[in-house]
Amino acid sequence: MSQTPNLERKLSLLHATAINMIDMVGIGPFVVLSVVAQIMGGPYFLYAWIAGALLSYLDAMVWSQLGSALPRAGGSFHFLKEGYGEKAGSLMSFLFVWQTMIQAPLVIASAAIGFSQYANYFFHLSFFEEKALSGLVVILVIILLYRKIESIGKISVFLWVGVLGTMAWIIIGGVMHGHFMEPIRHINDGFSLEHGFVAALGFASVKTIYSYLGYYNVCHLGGEIKNPSKNIPRSMFISITGIAILYLAMNVSVASVLPFQTIITSKFVVSDYIKALYGPTAGAFATVLILLVAFSSLFSATLGYSRIPFAAAQNKSFFSFFGAVHPKLHFPHRSLLVLGGIAFVFSLLFRLKEVIDAILAMRILIQFIGQAIGLLFLYKRKGKDFFPWKMPMYPIPLFLAIIIWGGIFFSTGTKMMLSGLVVISLGLIAYFIARKMKWIGAEVVNPIANQDAAPLFTSSPDAANQ
Repeated sequence: MSQTPNLERKLSLLHATAINMIDMVGIGPFVVLSVVAQIMGGPYFLYAWIAGALLSYLDAMVWSQLGSALPRAGGSFHFLKEGYGEKAGSLMSFLFVWQTMIQAPLVIASAAIGFSQYANYFFHLSFFEEKALSGLVVILVIILLYRKIESIGKISVFLWVGVLGTMAWIIIGGVMHGHFMEPIRHINDGFSLEHGFVAALGFASVKTIYSYLGYYNVCHLGGEIKNPSKNIPRSMFISITGIAILYLAMNVSVASVLPFQTIITSKFVVSDYIKALYGPTAGAFATVLILLVAFSSLFSATLGYSRIPFAAAQNKSFFSFFGAVHPKLHFPHRSLLVLGGIAFVFSLLFRLKEVIDAILAMRILIQFIGQAIGLLFLYKRKGKDFFPWKMPMYPIPLFLAIIIWGGIFFSTGTKMMLSGLVVISLGLIAYFIARKMKWIGAEVVNPIANQDAAPLFTSSPDAANQ
């Protein structure tokens, strides 16, 4: 009898960091730079990017503590299931996968839509041509991901080098221009710490945090990471540190060259910045590189999200259809194809601004705030020795993350908050129907005890690398 294929631990710290960073640096920082500056209304728009980095660090501590202890494919699915216990955990993990079936394709679609919009720098596409291009980009990513995980690791490193090279060129241009420090010297010009600034910072941070999302992608691939108790936390903090430096340096570089009025009105602000420095040919080449960055993010996000319905189905907590592993290539092919298919449809239907706000509103309550609360419950039941990586000053960073996420949820606006609550409500109905019909819940596998794919803990810290 042939053995059931399983996921394999083939991704190193380098691979994990590359996957995180190319997910984080998608089209987001290039298309929201102008929006953030417009919302803030002055040179202190840099504070919105600092706020995004701060929240990412705080939230990464939650992910690190959970990811090091539960390094399985699906990430948050297992974190919520274990954190809330047998009954509530079953509901919370189902709600997470339920919303993932909507918000993950939205994330993928946002990168594809952003790609097609930025392509207008060259082609001046009509509305329908934009939509056709965004759909084709989703299809191409699915084709590239339809292969073994070690091949994907190599592709990720290649794309990562492209991302870093693009950002480095953008930043070096600002430094060499000779006025790099001017935006920093004038960051507080017109600044006043009052209600209007705080409100603007909240709305602008919705956009900057969208640009940081992806630092936790490694947790979704937990069953395929070597030495996960060390590499999962390391890859997240390396990724956030590197991306925060790159984002701030890029914003400073652009502000040191272009007038503020140009920044807030340009649709292709980074391309216009390079064009101002080096001419039209360089501006066109920069646009090509930005499109490569957007494609890289789309690749990484689709890879990570495809593991979530798979992990839930393997755990008998979601529809069994998604639990299949490709018999030869050893990856969850059905999950990839379904999420990719939904993303293809979303890329044809929605606009980028709607997608960005919907992504955050839909995820905050269950995945970010819910996950942090789940860590509190798990810590109380298991004790600190259960966690290979321990949060400094626990639980202060956790509470700070919850408070800030609550503020971001409010800043998405009434329409988006209601849409997030509607998705959760529909998920509750689907959960109780699925339980009633016995489509889920039978013979639930304990994700801690069942280690058929790879051991969580070994006699040696590096044994999982063997």
